[in-house]
Amino acid sequence: MLYYATIFLFVGFVAWTLNVAGIATVATQSAWTLLVSGIVLLLIHLMTKDTIRAS
Repeated sequence: MLYYATIFLFVGFVAWTLNVAGIATVATQSAWTLLVSGIVLLLIHLMTKDTIRAS
């Protein structure tokens, strides 16, 4: 998920450089949403410490 956030952020910066405001806004907002949700999921995983064991 953080990989996709990085890709969207890169696309947003390229679109911003080329003055394509609509695409830059959507890409940056998508990157921000993916980054925040990835961090939240990571924190939930670290706090629960729910281990899955292969049988």
